[in-house]
Amino acid sequence: MNLILLYFPEFGAISFIWITVDKTSFFQDVYEVVNLIPEGRVTSYGAIAKYLGTTSSARMVGWALNGSFGADIPAHRVVNRNGLLTGKKHFGDHGRMKELLEQEGIKVSNDQVVDFEKIFWDPIKELF
Repeated sequence: MNLILLYFPEFGAISFIWITVDKTSFFQDVYEVVNLIPEGRVTSYGAIAKYLGTTSSARMVGWALNGSFGADIPAHRVVNRNGLLTGKKHFGDHGRMKELLEQEGIKVSNDQVVDFEKIFWDPIKELF
């Protein structure tokens, strides 16, 4: 069992829940979806969570990707729901995520994907 901390800033509330999570399986599912994101496109942590049937697990998707570095997983193609490069600190050099995206033709300004809605890859729409 894993203890999960839930924080609801809009209410100033903190809750704890115990859940059983097969991290290995969930993380592997995340990696499989991320490997399907086409070059030159981006998706969000939440879109991956929703596709996997775990809508409220966007942060778990982020945790999975934090553990993927060194593997051949294009984690740089996953941003937050507003197109912000929130995972950039996990790339070692803070500019590396932006550099990888720009190498694929994705424009980034002030750590945000330009034309995010236009290049957004939604796994539910693309894979079903």
